[in-house]
Amino acid sequence: MLQQLYSYSLRLRYKWLSRITAFFLALILSLSLSTPSYGFPWLDLLFRGVQILQLSNLSDRQEVTIGSQIEQQLLRQGQIRPVRDRQLQNYLNEIGQRMAKESARSNIPYRFRLIQDDNINAFATMGGFIYINSGLMLAAENEAELASVVGHEIAHIAARHAVNQMRDVALSQGLMTAAGVQQDDFVRLGVQLAFNLPNSRGAELEADQLGLENLENAGYAPIGMIGFMNTLLQRSQGAPPSFLSTHPASTDRIRALKARIDPDTAFDGDGLDGDAYRQRIQRLASNQGRR
Repeated sequence: MLQQLYSYSLRLRYKWLSRITAFFLALILSLSLSTPSYGFPWLDLLFRGVQILQLSNLSDRQEVTIGSQIEQQLLRQGQIRPVRDRQLQNYLNEIGQRMAKESARSNIPYRFRLIQDDNINAFATMGGFIYINSGLMLAAENEAELASVVGHEIAHIAARHAVNQMRDVALSQGLMTAAGVQQDDFVRLGVQLAFNLPNSRGAELEADQLGLENLENAGYAPIGMIGFMNTLLQRSQGAPPSFLSTHPASTDRIRALKARIDPDTAFDGDGLDGDAYRQRIQRLASNQGRR
């Protein structure tokens, strides 16, 4: 008899517990759906969390596809004009592929484009697409300096900085849908971010460190990275190069790089022969002189 009463009390307790649980779940859902516009509903927070996870986990294939579409848009809109010289394009690609093989993310196909633009600038979009202005190639004193810029841009891709930027901007602009961000929106944002939104200071510092490791692993003299930054600082005394608007060169960044480079091996490696470099880019200098 006692055992039966005990069993009945347990069933009654679980029955009431399940009802209470259901009541509170219904209350939470009701409150979340009626939350004023100045707050984030519980369901909205969950929804955003799922979307952020989705954007942060783009596959390599998806990222490369979007990067290719961004490039097509940049070309179609006339925002980039490739240098029509196969030897110069091949030279940049030769440096780039050497660096890409040693990068922290060597499993995606990298494309390196030399762009006809006198401004000292370079940028990368998602999926391994890297663009170097002809003005920057001319400003570099040697191949190691040019390789340091290429390594810095590869580092942005390795750290998925462009993907993270797109995620943040897509959230801020309310481009999220139940299916995630539409691919057309991704492409539009990629074109916008390529020129108009610089990376954060933290992203730049990370790209410096990863780029330096890449430079050394590829066999270039690490002093090349500091040399190019010093060139930028010297030029910024007058009209600042456009590169500084998207890749802010500062004494702090140079100081951080010097702390990472062993002075005894700073000049060890390839790419410091300035005469050989100028010979390789002579066609570019000649073309610039005729324009």
